Amino acid sequence: MTHQEQSPIKLYIGLMSGTSADGIDLALVDFTNTPHQLIASYYQAYDEQTRAQITSLYTPNTNEIDRAGALDKVLAQQFADAIKQFLLNEKLKPEDICAIGNHGQTIRHRPITKQPFTLQIGCNQTLACLTGIKVIGKFRDKDIALGGQGAPLVPAYHQEIFKDENKDVCIVNIGGISNITYLPVNQENKILGFDTGPGNALLDDWYRLHFPDCPKGIDLDGKWSATGVVNQALLDAMLTDPFFALPAPKSTGREYFHIKWLRSHLHAFTAADIELHAEDIQATLLALTCHSIAKTINQLSKHGDIILCGGGANNPLLTKLIRQLCPSHNVCSAQDKGVDNDSLEALVFAWLAYAYDYNINGNLPAVTGASKATRLGLKFYP
Repeated sequence: MTHQEQSPIKLYIGLMSGTSADGIDLALVDFTNTPHQLIASYYQAYDEQTRAQITSLYTPNTNEIDRAGALDKVLAQQFADAIKQFLLNEKLKPEDICAIGNHGQTIRHRPITKQPFTLQIGCNQTLACLTGIKVIGKFRDKDIALGGQGAPLVPAYHQEIFKDENKDVCIVNIGGISNITYLPVNQENKILGFDTGPGNALLDDWYRLHFPDCPKGIDLDGKWSATGVVNQALLDAMLTDPFFALPAPKSTGREYFHIKWLRSHLHAFTAADIELHAEDIQATLLALTCHSIAKTINQLSKHGDIILCGGGANNPLLTKLIRQLCPSHNVCSAQDKGVDNDSLEALVFAWLAYAYDYNINGNLPAVTGASKATRLGLKFYP
């Protein structure tokens, strides 16, 4: 990669490790010109030990402060290793990068408590020292301090790249948790963004219980789900969870939708001596993700575009069911709109780092519930 010295290049790296805990997504973005340009992306999978350490911190357990503190440093080292390899691949040096926008790994997100908080690990200061690059992180904290949910943060970026003056647009990110951005064509309606419920989280958890030796640890293309039959009684029971009835803004995480949550719903069936096959439960979990997304969209919008992104957008069975449940909408992927699907969230955190440097607000109060729009993040120098 060559750079012209007469024009200062504004290169930023976005780093995302999502609630699926599958690996590290990196995006190299050039903000020199408008529109900005995704230069390259990189993915580094977690090994099974790291993934297990992350997911074990999603729910309260013994010795979790020590375990979280240790994993904070371990992840920073893995983040740094991934960035160094990424720079090597792109023939870049640390001094070529303006900043790293580090989301970190969320292990607890509790915005609706007496003392709301959010906690991401993957130490920003350690990452800065290991890479020799300024790091901007802790993006969610200020929004929560201003009375917001601290999530979702992607709608501000979605508005910039997906807004359509002729139709409603719903962007659905299906990671471990699913979230939606609603961009209404009618300016009198406000932009909304919130979590709709589980995305891949429960699907992945249930799959790994039954296929612990599968290297990818996911139901690739929904093939196992396709062998099962949806249990309507179980689906209806899960959809009665109070979270689904909460008004926006709302957010959730793996500390809520986890394997114990699923087992609490399965218990009623086992207590009644009703046998449920594992593949039928998997099919029902996929239906839960799709129904919670589709119900939200159909309440917000009568027609328009549904743009799917995140890991769930790569699951053909999931996208097929969303199409069936939203027949008046055009369902497509971010890729169809010219945006790399797998890099989108990492790209958002590159943008948030750029926004921090140039004093651009990174949140939308109508989305998060914060008392005002504000620049997000804190900076950490090597």
